[in-house]
Amino acid sequence: MIHQEKVAAFCQAKGIRKLSLFGSVLRQDFDSQRSDVDVLAEFKPGALRGIGWTYFGYGEELGEILGHRVDFCGKLNSHIRPKIENELMPIYELP
Repeated sequence: MIHQEKVAAFCQAKGIRKLSLFGSVLRQDFDSQRSDVDVLAEFKPGALRGIGWTYFGYGEELGEILGHRVDFCGKLNSHIRPKIENELMPIYELP
């Protein structure tokens, strides 16, 4: 279960305009005991300016909200993105 209010508060605080799930969390083979949750964050322009190492704690913080270990991505390799683009499931998006 995703706590929408907590996810929205996290995204607003971090300058995230869209947060999407992808990978095994969306498939039948997801193992809630072992699998991590793959997340793609799209940031507002300038949101990452000056945050430095703080960025690396975003996955841990989001993991506490989602209740699973999170693989947090802000940008995907150009070879990977086309392969997962059709499976992205937004869980937060600015209007």
